[in-house]
Amino acid sequence: MATKVTITQAFHFSAAHRLHTEQLSLEVNRQIFGKCNNLHGHGHNYTVFVTVCEDGASPLLRGELNRLVTERIVRRFDHQHLNYDPAFQDVVTTGENLAKLIWGLLVKEIPDRRLQKIGVLETRDNYFEYVGD
Repeated sequence: MATKVTITQAFHFSAAHRLHTEQLSLEVNRQIFGKCNNLHGHGHNYTVFVTVCEDGASPLLRGELNRLVTERIVRRFDHQHLNYDPAFQDVVTTGENLAKLIWGLLVKEIPDRRLQKIGVLETRDNYFEYVGD
């Protein structure tokens, strides 16, 4: 009988974004998003938590997970403005949407439905989780 264990690794990147949608007027954007609607954006030091399930039979080595997340996530977003990323062309760059995007970028790369959860720590007070559809 195989033992199942979840492993969570933390990854870090710094990025800027502006909470804004073209579907709303400038005034409504300001009312909804407040200071986060700053025309020039603002930045965060994000921490992304990637949780995978290990079954012991075919382990996903931590080095493999580290390489995968570094290549697909950290290199893509570190020191970038998220609003300019093609994936956010029609999507507001909220922490919720960032967590969903990261899930989508990793779920096909991690075999056998082992990806369990994505967590995004945006600020001391804002944490977002996504566990797939």
